[in-house]
Amino acid sequence: MLIAAGFGISVGTAHAYVHSVVALRGVDARYVLLDGTLAECDRVGDSRADYSGKHRKHGVNMQVITDPDGTLVWISPVLPGRVHDLTATRRHRITATCIRLGIPIPADKAYQAAGAGVAVPHRRSPGKDLTVTQKCVNRAHSRLRWPVERAIARIKTWRILRKARCSPNKITSITKAILTLETHR
Repeated sequence: MLIAAGFGISVGTAHAYVHSVVALRGVDARYVLLDGTLAECDRVGDSRADYSGKHRKHGVNMQVITDPDGTLVWISPVLPGRVHDLTATRRHRITATCIRLGIPIPADKAYQAAGAGVAVPHRRSPGKDLTVTQKCVNRAHSRLRWPVERAIARIKTWRILRKARCSPNKITSITKAILTLETHR
């Protein structure tokens, strides 16, 4: 009750947060999986900032971290949809924190040049094919990453994130609630 009163939150919320932090201490941090996604929303905020040219939709960028088993560890606060995944990772200091803690991150090609602790698949050079070894490494890399893709698919089953009809500023609160509910299933 003291934690709830100190932070001005309900006792149930305080219990859930304490329980999730205690549960995270037991996580085996061999590596974490990172990926970004776009949660579609109406153009209530700054419509130019919320427009993703890649997806050709309005929405917000959120970064998702899971453990190797696919258990959600963290969902970032949302950024405008036009923000690239690498930029979002740098703003949230995800790679810097993982490098400092010595936790490697297998990530997709969007995270090229993210840092020494981030493993990304090999890119094909213009006019050249990948070698057999590079193809095998890319296949093994994608086999490691399926849990984070599955976690994002599970997050997107929440109807509110398929087409949010609220301000993009409120989606961070929604993702925090989804993270709490998903980790206490």
